[in-house]
Amino acid sequence: MFDRPFRLQIVTPTRIAYQDEAVSVSVPGALGGFQVLYNHAPLLSALEVGELKVKKTDGTELHFATSGGFLEVKSNEVVVLADSIELASTIDLPRAEQSRERARTRLHSKDPSLDLDRARISMLRALNRLRVAGR
Repeated sequence: MFDRPFRLQIVTPTRIAYQDEAVSVSVPGALGGFQVLYNHAPLLSALEVGELKVKKTDGTELHFATSGGFLEVKSNEVVVLADSIELASTIDLPRAEQSRERARTRLHSKDPSLDLDRARISMLRALNRLRVAGR
């Protein structure tokens, strides 16, 4: 029962990042990570910065770095509306490292005009991209 496929679509504001059948998807939910399998109950959940894993029907896994968004499950169809998402194999490591260094510099600065929350989120996103790409 757990290896039956369902339809999965991952969409960003600018493109369809993935569209195919899957047998499971693991996501970083706002209240903790969870997995969706065939016949999952209807669900709407916010997503956090983290790793999204897709197990395809042939048994291979895809790993994505996401910066948050929403997921909807309905009638064996899963739609992920991601703020941004990158397949692990396509993450530009030097660019991610530069993002991490920029965020680190901002967080250690004494600039009173610094948007601290924005700098923290930038750091989380950069660290997530580096972690997912490092698989």
